[in-house]
Amino acid sequence: METEQTLFEFILSNKKLVEEYIEVRINIFKLELLRTNAKISGIILWMVSSIILFFFILIFAGITTGFYLSQVFHSYTVGFGITTGLITFLALLLTIFRKAIFINPIIRIILKQYANETNK
Repeated sequence: METEQTLFEFILSNKKLVEEYIEVRINIFKLELLRTNAKISGIILWMVSSIILFFFILIFAGITTGFYLSQVFHSYTVGFGITTGLITFLALLLTIFRKAIFINPIIRIILKQYANETNK
């Protein structure tokens, strides 16, 4: 008559295999997490670099516009005042629409990247 082995007895008899399996699964999880974090970090670094570049462009465009408007109105004060007003208005618009322009797209990109990583 055969004796049926319980799950507990099976695990005890194959303890070494179970430990190796768990260790391998943990290592796989760590590597997948590392890869996902590296890709997300790269995306965030690219976004920060793009934002910094955008602000440099904005600064030089503001200086150029200020000098141009100064020549048009024959006054540095008026030219740079109008340019400051335009930049302030742009900053106000960016502040009002920050969720729609910055936060939500970044969240979507990160979630999409994470979803692509988990589906592979």
